[in-house]
Amino acid sequence: MVFKKLLGALGVGGPSVDTVLQPDPALPGGPLSGEVRLRGGGTDVTVEQISLLLVARVEVEGHDEEHDSTVVLERFTVGGGFRLAEDAEHTVPFTVTLPWETPVTQLHGQPLGPVLGIRTELEVAGARDKGDLDALAVGPLPAQEAILEAFGQLGYGFKSADLELGHIRGTGQRLPCYQEIEIVPPAGQAHAVNEIEVTFLAAPDGLEVVIEADKRAGLFSESHDTVHRFTTSHHSLPQADRNAEVDAWLQQVIGAHAAHAAPYPYAQGGGHHHDDHHRSGPGAGAVVAGVAAGAAVGVVGGMVAAEVIDEIGDAFEGDDEGEGGEEE
Repeated sequence: MVFKKLLGALGVGGPSVDTVLQPDPALPGGPLSGEVRLRGGGTDVTVEQISLLLVARVEVEGHDEEHDSTVVLERFTVGGGFRLAEDAEHTVPFTVTLPWETPVTQLHGQPLGPVLGIRTELEVAGARDKGDLDALAVGPLPAQEAILEAFGQLGYGFKSADLELGHIRGTGQRLPCYQEIEIVPPAGQAHAVNEIEVTFLAAPDGLEVVIEADKRAGLFSESHDTVHRFTTSHHSLPQADRNAEVDAWLQQVIGAHAAHAAPYPYAQGGGHHHDDHHRSGPGAGAVVAGVAAGAAVGVVGGMVAAEVIDEIGDAFEGDDEGEGGEEE
């Protein structure tokens, strides 16, 4: 067994830690199981607390530039209060529940682009150190997968997915960031809208779906982003019903968007109602990992996967995991 990291803040010869996560992708709002494997160092120590931090790489958009940052989405205490003898091995099994809004990192086994990790943190004799960092794969909830499948069957194509720091006003969002899944319309809708950005905000009692239509300004038109918020249940529906549900959403979003994107100066303010639920915070819409536009969303084998980092540690390198996040 190879232990991944010696706890530097605890000194040379301190304990080492290796966290092993369940092999299957986790689900938002679902359990995450594994075990923390400890090996004692050169002296006996008391492990006061073992914490797991759910961390994410997010896009932060400032006034002049964009940069990545690491955000703590959730902190779990999974053990502590025991003596770890010199050179002894100790295993702490755990099962924690992920937040319902945990971003989705893969679909049908293909990476979408967002990077999540589980950081293991040990507290020994008042010193706290990051002991281990493991990649976390999260798949979609059944309703999320069915909605993405519906977009694909309606002719929309996957473009990219990223995580944005900030909150979407008017929603029940709880985490400090939200996920945007960017898709492009079929040829028949390309004149009306350039792309659609979809955000899932899951909760125990249902699913909020925020859809934003983006249309860049033309020579004689104004640029408008039209944001709508819809709710649906977690209950299983026939795919044809999901397709009809999503199609109705799109008709509303694109219809309202077309009204606002009328040629300047003849744009009319009335005729269509739209929700004023705008995305707050540093910004929205930056692409973390570009993928080929036009790949069908939700169709097995039809997606073009984002090219992501080989090692999870590379994505978080140089960040302190508390930046921008909320620790509880």
